[in-house]
Amino acid sequence: MKKKMVSGVMLLMSVTLGLAACGGGKKEESTSSNEDATKFARAVKNEEKAIDGGTLKVAIAADTQFPGVFDANFSSNALDTKIMSGAYESLIKYDDEGKLIDGGPADLEIDVDGKKAIIKLREDLKWSDGKAVTTEDVIFPYEIIGHKDYPGVRYGSKFESIVGMKEYHEGKAETISGIKAIDDRSVEISYIEMNPAIKLAGGVIWGTATPKRLFEGIAVKDMETSDPVRKNPVTLGAFKLDKFVNGESATFVANEHYYGGKPKLAKIVKTIVPTASVVESMKAKEYDTFVDMPADSYDTYKDLEGYQILGDVDNSYTYLGFKMGKWNAEQEGVAYDEKSKMANKNLRQAMGYAINTEAIADKFYHGLRSTSNSLIIPFFKSVHNPDQKGYSYDHKKAKKLLEDAGYKDTDDDGIREDPNGDKLVINFACRKNEEISQALADYMIQEWEKIGLKVELSGGRLMDSQAFYKKLQEDDPEIDVYNAAWVTGLDPAPTGLYGRNSEFNYTRFASEENDKLLKALESEKTFDDKERKKAFYAWQEYAKEEAFAIPTTNYYVIQPVNNRVKNYLLSNKEMDWSKVELTADKPK
Repeated sequence: MKKKMVSGVMLLMSVTLGLAACGGGKKEESTSSNEDATKFARAVKNEEKAIDGGTLKVAIAADTQFPGVFDANFSSNALDTKIMSGAYESLIKYDDEGKLIDGGPADLEIDVDGKKAIIKLREDLKWSDGKAVTTEDVIFPYEIIGHKDYPGVRYGSKFESIVGMKEYHEGKAETISGIKAIDDRSVEISYIEMNPAIKLAGGVIWGTATPKRLFEGIAVKDMETSDPVRKNPVTLGAFKLDKFVNGESATFVANEHYYGGKPKLAKIVKTIVPTASVVESMKAKEYDTFVDMPADSYDTYKDLEGYQILGDVDNSYTYLGFKMGKWNAEQEGVAYDEKSKMANKNLRQAMGYAINTEAIADKFYHGLRSTSNSLIIPFFKSVHNPDQKGYSYDHKKAKKLLEDAGYKDTDDDGIREDPNGDKLVINFACRKNEEISQALADYMIQEWEKIGLKVELSGGRLMDSQAFYKKLQEDDPEIDVYNAAWVTGLDPAPTGLYGRNSEFNYTRFASEENDKLLKALESEKTFDDKERKKAFYAWQEYAKEEAFAIPTTNYYVIQPVNNRVKNYLLSNKEMDWSKVELTADKPK
């Protein structure tokens, strides 16, 4: 759900040729000037005296507009999240490892034996409009997401672990019996079974409160398009939304009611900048910092004066997904089709072995990506299996897998038929989201052709990101395979992406074994670190074997920051936006 696109014929040609040279299965020396991404600083260095106030100018490199859903209960687009960072703030703070800690808008007490959690609001906590945050506001998002008419994608197994949630969701109860206010600042949540992710951001505890008073008289099914979500959101962060131009820019002003004290900046302006012009904007010093700068054009901006380049391991990855069913809205679950075109495991595995991910990371992204061996990424050090072998570049193995499964070239045209002897054409969906998007798609199609598979772009061309994900959500029949990316959040458990009851499971793969292994990741048994690691290793091995989604590259996040900015950092935890300052009136 992220990254970018531009056009540049010369670069497209050079990258395509560079990868084609790797087509024989031999490892080639890189000709690009690659970086050791682990050496980047995570915080800006600036000892100059700060000015009073000032406006921080933020560019977000993207070739699509942000949808403008300013509420975490309904937003499912990374652009909206990036626009609202600084205004959004998690109800409970978390550290660099994603573990929930005290000191935020609320603190958390966990009773594992009693299967309960207590969320305790800090005293005098206020919304950005100056009204008090209440226990009703803490409970309300659970009532929204759990409601039978909820139109979003957040409901799933983690919500159903709350006592009484299933009955409420099915319309059998008017309230959620397992959630109650125990005094004017404390909310108690009771669970059927405790999940170790309760300790993590993005885990079992929902991350935001919602001002209930603003939604009085608005049906749940209509909330996503309502004014409190689309026009005038009320938030908890250091800044509040002042005005916005639909899909293009948003201006934030300091929140005078922020619990953490008066912010140092007066304003923040965030603007969507097309990736084709983002480097020129950086050269002209039009913005203070650039979010989602394209790694594929890193050489063109890495040495520009006036900017420090920050970097860190990111919690995101690219992957090949294989469509194998549809979403059953009535049953709120995946309807896996064992007779679908991509249901043959050998076919999926062969397509994975046909792609040289090491060459992609090296030649496309200047070393600012790394090859991926697992759907549990290295970002999650405690549960990622570094020793698991991923899908290495091996055409011989790919061809044998296809032969063994009955995919043979029966008419000697160089293209394999399916096991029934019928013509096989695989429709491949790709986003138009970065400069080398077309070259990357062309490379993959070429490599698949070398193992005898006819693969064509869905619709004959790349797709805009919003259209791409809409088609995935709606299970467009023209998509068999797709190249996409996930931002994982801070909870390593992948149930929300690959579980049977997750609408984000775009592959629509489901099996009893997958259900069992995913459930084991979130059982009380895995409060023990050894058991947790064992369970995660088992799912990673199973996911690799089934190949419903094949990870290709892991991200490093790269962000240029102008030398006039102070106290800005890249971190897994939320940055303290109230402490960010400027040392000059305009970018240097």
